Amino acid sequence: MTVVDGKVRCYGDSDPLMRVYHDEEWGVPVHDDHEHFELLVLEGAQAGLSWKTILNRREGYRRVFNGFNPHVVAEFTPVKVDMLLQDRGIIRNRRKVESAVNNARAFLKMQEEFGSFDRYFWGWVDGKPVVNDYTSWEQVPAFTETSTALSKDLKRRGFTFVGPTTIYSHMQSAGLVNDHLTYCFRWQEIRDKHA
Repeated sequence: MTVVDGKVRCYGDSDPLMRVYHDEEWGVPVHDDHEHFELLVLEGAQAGLSWKTILNRREGYRRVFNGFNPHVVAEFTPVKVDMLLQDRGIIRNRRKVESAVNNARAFLKMQEEFGSFDRYFWGWVDGKPVVNDYTSWEQVPAFTETSTALSKDLKRRGFTFVGPTTIYSHMQSAGLVNDHLTYCFRWQEIRDKHA
């Protein structure tokens, strides 16, 4: 734990990109379907890699995935996938890129069924963020019963690269859970604003 700019953070102190992500995005409740789709793509791309690696390529993903528009991505052809695999702005892993296209199609079906992906996703926490009170990273789980059940349901609906750990990361990123450590300035800010 260190103090940068007079603020105590649970992570991100040493890297400006991670610090901005920590301070402005991680744990803030997301209710926009485009943002949920972006997180699905990025969290799936992260599998086996660091979040910093993904953040460094985020703009590349935004560019090649048309601002994470699931309607556009769902129409990508195998030829388009081959083109994307030549782009150094993203993780050039065929299975992950194909998964993004597949998940765009499944995502659109869920929007039709539930009215929005957001309604479906937040239903797993009764529409309210779960505020945890962890004091060290050793206490923060890699997955939970909820993320495991959600992962299973998403797979049943045709999604790929949505394992329990990936989905828990999405839940953390999208603010369904507040996993900032209690000494972090963001833990209380987010809790107070979004309780």
